[in-house]
Amino acid sequence: MLFYAVVVLVAFLWFARRRQSYWKRRNLYQIEPQFILGNARRELMGKRSLLVMFRDIYEQARALKQKHVGIYFFLEPVYVPTDPTIVKHIMVKDFSHFIGHGGFAHPSDRLSMHLFSMEGEPWKLLRTKLTPTFTSVKMKMMFETLSAKTEGLETLVHNYIVRGEPIDVKDITSRFTTDIIASCAFGIENDAMGEDKNLFRHYGRRAVKLNTLRLFLTNTVPSSVLGQLGFKSNDHDIDQFFSNTIMDTIKYRERFNVFRKDFMDLLLQMKRGEGKSNTERLTEDEIIGQCFIFFLAGFETSSTTMTFALLELSLHEDIQDRLRTEILEVHEQHGGVLTYEALMEMKYLDMVINETLRKYPPIASIPRVCSKNYKVPGTDVTIEKGTKVQIPVWGIHMDPEYYPNPEIFDPENFNKENKATRPDMTFLPFGEGPRMCIGLRFGMMQTKIGLVSLLKKFKFTVNDKTQVPIQIEKVSFVLSVEGDVWLNASRL
Repeated sequence: MLFYAVVVLVAFLWFARRRQSYWKRRNLYQIEPQFILGNARRELMGKRSLLVMFRDIYEQARALKQKHVGIYFFLEPVYVPTDPTIVKHIMVKDFSHFIGHGGFAHPSDRLSMHLFSMEGEPWKLLRTKLTPTFTSVKMKMMFETLSAKTEGLETLVHNYIVRGEPIDVKDITSRFTTDIIASCAFGIENDAMGEDKNLFRHYGRRAVKLNTLRLFLTNTVPSSVLGQLGFKSNDHDIDQFFSNTIMDTIKYRERFNVFRKDFMDLLLQMKRGEGKSNTERLTEDEIIGQCFIFFLAGFETSSTTMTFALLELSLHEDIQDRLRTEILEVHEQHGGVLTYEALMEMKYLDMVINETLRKYPPIASIPRVCSKNYKVPGTDVTIEKGTKVQIPVWGIHMDPEYYPNPEIFDPENFNKENKATRPDMTFLPFGEGPRMCIGLRFGMMQTKIGLVSLLKKFKFTVNDKTQVPIQIEKVSFVLSVEGDVWLNASRL
């Protein structure tokens, strides 16, 4: 028995060593991995964010003048491009070679069957069906629903001021976006802004936390195998909360013939197969998956963007004052009423939000998976089918070649002249190409509405309780601040 055990051990060690020389054998520079764990030991131990790791890898590659590098996640080879031209080929020009994100998706796990994880023809069909939900016409239609939620946000800040307390900005922005998504996606009037313990916020925050074991399994075992083994992408109680909440809404609407111009109504039309064949209908489990990802993508990314924006505006009061002046002037031009058209006219607001997304992109690294062998243009490197790819968005955004003094918050990076000087693929907060974030307009609109409602009534400064420079949360798929962000607020 000992002999066989030794043989197995030796074979495994040989396999691991050979596996972690994969990129060297393909003439691609590799960042040297640690045995078994690859390049993510600290991240897997919860000591550093994976998003920080990819930013560091980008910086190492650029310092070495490498257009692309290879790394390892455990024994899994991962391709990391750093040249904008290669990034453009992967995300746009040669998209047919990189259709999927490489995440877990299986019909046995309803929360995994959503637009972000699905691939191939099922993804294409679903994307086509869902696209009409996020047009500018639909955004304008939902504007009043979003705008109505600002009253609760303003009340939260006002109550902090009355109590003479600093504001926990992460808390109030996540409450705000949670209520918006619950209303627009599910047609549910949630009250996260009025409840200290709210179930949507509780389960939403848990769902975006990084789980090392699940991350390991989804990066090393095919979805088809995991699904057959009963693997779930989320804890049972998270699945039950979102599934039951969505099913209750579906049953209520179908029983009482309730129709609303929202995300849920479009999904129910697909469920009924209006004008479509039976094969194109959505199942209830698929509806649950779409609502789940819309909630996660909508509440967390927008709330962190608002948090970072308010923090930077508090650190740079001159920028805050200039933005407030624009908000008040446009507001007055529209009769003292915030309209969709008024929001679209606030150009400096666009610049401030874009600069926030540059310095703190919520999705700081974009995954892809190679769907068929691909020779990287202008090189002798071939990416094999099934190979994972990571686009290091945060690294690109912080590259001084594209953004001079990248650590400085400067909205002028996004004036017309500066934007014209930068190459394509150097600003990717929502991705690019056919898999670009479908909810871009919605996310920007709720972020803008939240910031405008606060800045037109309150002035913000940094409280001493806030740690500056900030630290990045270590166990989250979304780039966010570690700990709380405390600001002082005063009414104008």
